[in-house]
Amino acid sequence: MFLKPLVLAALCAAAFAQQPAVPAAPAGEKLAPYYPTPDIIVDRMLALGELRAGESMFDLGSGDGRIVVMAARKYHADATGVELDQDLVRQSSAKLRSLGLTGTARIIYGDILKQNYAAANLITVYLLPESNLRVQPMLEAQLKKGARVVAHDFPIGNWVPAKTVTIPDDGEGRSHTLYLYIR
Repeated sequence: MFLKPLVLAALCAAAFAQQPAVPAAPAGEKLAPYYPTPDIIVDRMLALGELRAGESMFDLGSGDGRIVVMAARKYHADATGVELDQDLVRQSSAKLRSLGLTGTARIIYGDILKQNYAAANLITVYLLPESNLRVQPMLEAQLKKGARVVAHDFPIGNWVPAKTVTIPDDGEGRSHTLYLYIR
C-alpha cells in the first residue's frame, strides 16, 4: 500500500514531534561552515604557531576537534576547542575520551565570541574573512603580550602577519595559506 505524500509527511511530523528535544544552541551564530582541515595542514598550523608542551591553546570553531586532538597528543599542550554545533561537540568530545585525552583536552559548547582567551599562548582559526573581522577586537582585548594566532586561508583584518606560509598541495590537490600573528 502506498501512502499519499501529504499523509506520509503528516505521520513523519507527528513522530518527530514525539522525539526528545535537543537543547537549543547557545546565543550566537555560526561564523563558518564546517570544513575539516587536512591533518597535514593541522600539523603545519601548530608548528607555525610554535606550540610547546604545557602551553594553552584554543581552536575557535573546532569542528570535529582534530586540531585539539593533535595539539594534545603530538604537542602535549593544554588544548581547548570552542564549537557551536552540538553534534560536532559530542563527536569531538567522544574522540577525546576514546583517546584518553580528557586530562589535557576539551571541547566547549559555546559561542566563540563569548569566551575568555586571556590564558591562551596560541589561538588557531579557520573562519570566513568577515568572521575573522568579528573576532579581531575580542582577541586584541584579551590576548596577552606574545600570544600567537594562526589563521588558515584568510588573514585577520588589518593585522600584519609575522609570517605567511603557503602550502601548495595538501595531498588532496588544494593549496593553503597560513598567517602567523604575534600580539
